[in-house]
Amino acid sequence: MGERPVAVLAMRDDLVGQIFPGPVLARLTDLVDCDPAAIFTDAGAPPPALAAARILITGWESPQLDAAVLTAAPGVRLVVHAAGSVKQLTTPELFAAGVTVSSAVAVNARPVAEFTVASIVLATRRVFRYAADYRAGISRHGYPVGEDTGLYGLTVGLVGASQIGRLVLAMLADHGVELLVYDPFLTPGQAAELGATAVDLDTLCRRSDVVTVHAPELPETYRMIDERRLGLLRDGAVLVNTARGALVDTEALAARCATGRLDAVLDVTDPEPLPVGHPLLGLPNVLITPHLAGTRGRELRRFGEFVVSEVHRWLSGEPLLGRVNPDALSHSA
Repeated sequence: MGERPVAVLAMRDDLVGQIFPGPVLARLTDLVDCDPAAIFTDAGAPPPALAAARILITGWESPQLDAAVLTAAPGVRLVVHAAGSVKQLTTPELFAAGVTVSSAVAVNARPVAEFTVASIVLATRRVFRYAADYRAGISRHGYPVGEDTGLYGLTVGLVGASQIGRLVLAMLADHGVELLVYDPFLTPGQAAELGATAVDLDTLCRRSDVVTVHAPELPETYRMIDERRLGLLRDGAVLVNTARGALVDTEALAARCATGRLDAVLDVTDPEPLPVGHPLLGLPNVLITPHLAGTRGRELRRFGEFVVSEVHRWLSGEPLLGRVNPDALSHSA
């Protein structure tokens, strides 16, 4: 491979050890010169190694890669992002300079999809309602006749055929459900290949027992699940949101859930976090988690493993698995 290139880390320093534990860091430093202590987090104080860097390994809280950073790191040819979206990181100047960007968005997609499917299974069993009753001393032991619970035989509608959305479709394929999908960039044929039926958003809301949101946050998706569309949902329907809080009208949802007509699982909210005492926080048919569906804890190592693999592919002249198409950023997460 010739002389080893210099790589600089640009991410939260307290996560470096989790993303690059000893064995993963050793694999990285077999490929490149990289000092894990020389971390680039402040655009106003770049480390000396940046001047010689050919590779930037970015992550959460990385400085934006604008013209000033490119001036400080004129030799950078590759950016590998050890996280998901690169929309807040990249700039037109970066792509104009011919820098290749790769993102671990697919790595981050799996835990979100797993969280989503687990939430759907639990919510359609009315686990949250029954757990609240149990805490209140109301017994639901035994097997009541005519109970309208369980996922089997329901219709699940996905809003957005993102990488996460596609994984959710694949994971639900053997659960005995009908799958609908709304995505303006997906053709009916493509939806069929994913095992789903393409429909418009209003139809999806009318027909679905579960609506799960996987669209990007864009001006045109702001509160796409609004008061009117919440009104289209069937009585007893479940709304799951692991995308972005702004895609759902929070107050309208709170009102619908307060009547018991809808249930919800929200890993994201608008605002985020919700203020103490917000009506949604006290409802027995709503589960709210603090934006934890994505990669966390032990899973962070997967980001480091992805980075090492992408760097190896780039040095070997192989295609990158996470290469970012700048033309697609305007309608992606």
